[in-house]
Amino acid sequence: MKAGEQRYFLALIPQEPLDQEIYDVKVQIAENFNSKGALKSPAHLTLHMPFLWKERNEDRLIQKLAQATSFESFNLFLDGFGAFPPKTIYVKNKASAKLKAFQKELCQFTKRNLHLYNSTHNRGFHPHITVAFRDLKKEQFEMAWSEYQDEKLEAKMVVNSFWLLKHDGKVWHAYKEFEFKGRG
Repeated sequence: MKAGEQRYFLALIPQEPLDQEIYDVKVQIAENFNSKGALKSPAHLTLHMPFLWKERNEDRLIQKLAQATSFESFNLFLDGFGAFPPKTIYVKNKASAKLKAFQKELCQFTKRNLHLYNSTHNRGFHPHITVAFRDLKKEQFEMAWSEYQDEKLEAKMVVNSFWLLKHDGKVWHAYKEFEFKGRG
């Protein structure tokens, strides 16, 4: 990272009380399986992978992102837990054509208007809310996954905005919310 640059990414952030419910799962995993990495960000569903941006141009970034809000709100349904072995456990969501279309349009906007390239262009979009990753050791993953694979977590998440998150050098913060203009 060059001097004057900051790390950012775009995500959906669940509203309360769902946000707290997912945070509590992260805390349980941290306490029971020694995996604290997921506590370094709010509960979120990544729309655009982290990118570097000159902090002095942050206002331009925010102004451009504010132009990408002509979406209609929609519901996303969370449905239990999933995993990317050997390190990641996440909250699953039911397939959503509206989410995929929104994410695709948002990333096309950022590429066209901000010259941001999103690595999901190559790997595909696999929406999820991570509750354990990176620092979860393989043995701990197996124990945690055996506990969470059949655990129920069902909720409706209203999607009527997206967030710009910013890294402070230690943790990610929900920095700026962009509410959809077509919230109705």
